[in-house]
Amino acid sequence: MRERQRYVVAGGSGLIGSALTAELVADGHEVVVLSRSAADPPPAGNPRSVGWDGRSLGAWAAEIDGAAAVINLAGANLAGGRWTAARKRRLRSSRLEPTRALVEAMAAARSRPRVLIQASGADYYGADGDERLDEEAPPGRGFLAELCREWEAASAPAADLGVRRAVARSAMVLAREGGALAKMLPAFRLGVGGPVGDGRQPFPWIHIADEVAAIRFLADDERAEGPFNLAAPEPPDNREFSRALGRALGRPAVVRLPAFALRLALGELADVLLGGGRVVPRRLIDLGFRFRHAWLDDALADLVGGR
Repeated sequence: MRERQRYVVAGGSGLIGSALTAELVADGHEVVVLSRSAADPPPAGNPRSVGWDGRSLGAWAAEIDGAAAVINLAGANLAGGRWTAARKRRLRSSRLEPTRALVEAMAAARSRPRVLIQASGADYYGADGDERLDEEAPPGRGFLAELCREWEAASAPAADLGVRRAVARSAMVLAREGGALAKMLPAFRLGVGGPVGDGRQPFPWIHIADEVAAIRFLADDERAEGPFNLAAPEPPDNREFSRALGRALGRPAVVRLPAFALRLALGELADVLLGGGRVVPRRLIDLGFRFRHAWLDDALADLVGGR
């Protein structure tokens, strides 16, 4: 067992946070989840929950003092509604304000955390066709790319405090408990699922087990600093993903969802499904991280096969 340490997790009640805190608690670590709402369901694994407003310093900041790691996953769900002007403001503020508050708490701490794991997204690179995008690729254009840049920048002052900072640019996280895969399954199980738009857009993804393992790897490895793509090594396009999901379920996957219909239903939010870059995890692999589920068929068999 690893030495018992204290991890502070902001955004610990979401899909990734719940899986992460469950593993950390199971390994005997102390986990403190910063919660902005008493209505938030407690994450699995029974970590300790501490209230905060996600904007300003308070009693919660004492948890930062002496913590081994701070993991910042806080942010409103991108797919939680149409991207109206008000919704975009909410998506920004729910990410930038908590990040700035965490950095402020680190500055005030007598014993600063060893590392900050800052969440971001593969959307940082925008939609860039078939070019393989490692961590040296430039940022893309559009709302999501801009949001990722701002989110990352809000955490940058942590490095000036002597806190090692690793940025996790996560691809689409596949999990049986929720997220995008759970939303796709009903249609695919009925045999009416299939590609979105022309299906040629890259579909970077990562299994939830590898997402959690990669975050822990970044927290533990002193060499890990700067941006890291959290994505499986060989991203398929949307057509290939649809066929693989159909194979895992033993169902056809040929019913195409036209781009115009998706845009009519979701507005600008449809860009999440209609765009994407061929993001690859070069820096993770260079540091020696090993994926448990590097191949799509294996990952989907684990998540939905036989169910």
